[in-house]
Amino acid sequence: MTSATIKSDLHRIADSLPEDASYSDVMYELYVRMKVSRGQAAANCGDVDSHEKVKQQFSK
Repeated sequence: MTSATIKSDLHRIADSLPEDASYSDVMYELYVRMKVSRGQAAANCGDVDSHEKVKQQFSK
């Protein structure tokens, strides 16, 4: 992701938050978006586990 894209995302996030949003609200929103972005990048690279493999890991 380029810095221009990140900056425009930050502007969209700021515009979407309520006027009384706290710094914690902002940080949570950024955290969630960062995690989703990383997950999408991993999926695009094929760096994911199958549903069956995850079920097996959780059943141990």
